[in-house]
Amino acid sequence: MDIDLVLAPVDGSDQSERAAEYAIAVAERYDADLHLLFVIDERLHRDIDSGEVSADAIANEHQAFTESIREQFMAVHDGTFETSSATAFSETRLMQTPGSVVLDVAEDIDTDFIVVPREEGEEAVGRAAIYVIEYASQPVLTV
Repeated sequence: MDIDLVLAPVDGSDQSERAAEYAIAVAERYDADLHLLFVIDERLHRDIDSGEVSADAIANEHQAFTESIREQFMAVHDGTFETSSATAFSETRLMQTPGSVVLDVAEDIDTDFIVVPREEGEEAVGRAAIYVIEYASQPVLTV
């Protein structure tokens, strides 16, 4: 299998951290780069907009999570580590779901392999897993 870029959609949860660790292992094994995609849940977005949750606090949490994953990646592999974020919904695009967001990013950045957490509950990344498994054109590992 030829893998140049691994995509790991995350939300900062323990389960997504575990998936990112698997993504690091895949990237190391195949001498690939890693792209960490933060998927922002609709509820979190609403809470930030309403002022119930501090955008700065969320940004700091995401930055700390990203730095932890970056350190783990750089400790075992000298590949490229990139990050991005995407909102898991759209007020103007009805068919935008967490899963479609992950697959759109995967296509945009030419991903060869996706590692997605399969979470119980309502988190955006966990809801994306089934969709990604069903519709991805790349190999998918669920953790």
